Amino acid sequence: MVKVHKCPICGVQTDNEKYRPFCSKRCADVDLGRWFSGSYAVPAENLDEADYEELEKELNSQKTENENR
Repeated sequence: MVKVHKCPICGVQTDNEKYRPFCSKRCADVDLGRWFSGSYAVPAENLDEADYEELEKELNSQKTENENR
């Protein structure tokens, strides 16, 4: 059974599994270039000092739990 998918860059329907989810190396490279240029970004929120302290406590707690195993 052949799975057909739509390339997120050019929109072509393809069954090419080698470059999935893209249709070709060219489209895969275009996508990578967009990440490198900053066209894509993962959303993040600014943390204040209290958030950093909470994260540090949680990480230290997990580290202690892992060491005790």
